[in-house]
Amino acid sequence: MALLPAGTVASGEVRGGAPGTREWALLDPRRMVDRVDAVVLTGGSAFGLAACDGVVRWCEERGIGWPTSAGPVPIVVGLVIYDLAVGDPKVRPGPAEGYAACLSAGSDVPQIGPIGAGTGATVGKWQGMEHARPGGLGSALAREGDVVVAALVVVNATGDPYDPASLPRLPTKPSAVEATTVGLVVTNAKLDKAACRLVSEAGHDGLARALDPVHTHADGDAIVAAATGEADAELAQVRQLGAWVVERAVTRVLGQ
Repeated sequence: MALLPAGTVASGEVRGGAPGTREWALLDPRRMVDRVDAVVLTGGSAFGLAACDGVVRWCEERGIGWPTSAGPVPIVVGLVIYDLAVGDPKVRPGPAEGYAACLSAGSDVPQIGPIGAGTGATVGKWQGMEHARPGGLGSALAREGDVVVAALVVVNATGDPYDPASLPRLPTKPSAVEATTVGLVVTNAKLDKAACRLVSEAGHDGLARALDPVHTHADGDAIVAAATGEADAELAQVRQLGAWVVERAVTRVLGQ
């Protein structure tokens, strides 16, 4: 989960065929709202999107949100993975967990592996759940001059690490449809929503460089890109760094 500075601009792209998201439509560069207050990466399939309610409450208590005549309305985007086949499917994040995440945000350096939103994540499901192994949460950061680009990714993939020498990996088991990798790319660059959309597309390039198969019809692969607006930068520079940090975040989870 990421609480974003006031005025942060964001957009995103879904390339999987079965996404689980909240407030996704407003990320379209054609839509009016041009700020995002928080992005929530969570587990629990559609049930887990309830964690966003706790983040909304935390923001509301602090007067954070899109200004309206009745007061600020928090803009909280949510992305969820399917992990109900691991552990007890009745145990999933809700509003209390979302609120607690806000209270602890920024207090720790992101860890790697099956923690947080990545607790129930698995990878390598294209041959069936019996071949699956733990996925989890990954992060990476890159700097070039004054420009910083970071990624936080929950790796819950149908695929295995990409291998250019491998034959096509064709999902053959029902469990292969129970996958999704979601992520957030954040930069301090000055970008508008259209540029953020292009950065999110580059993030998906990073996924495709790290995983195979990826972006299947039955998963919900999705990436949000957010820009906080402190540094001047070339869009091409941010896109290349965005692809690299997503690829690196995934490969760290996969142990490469």
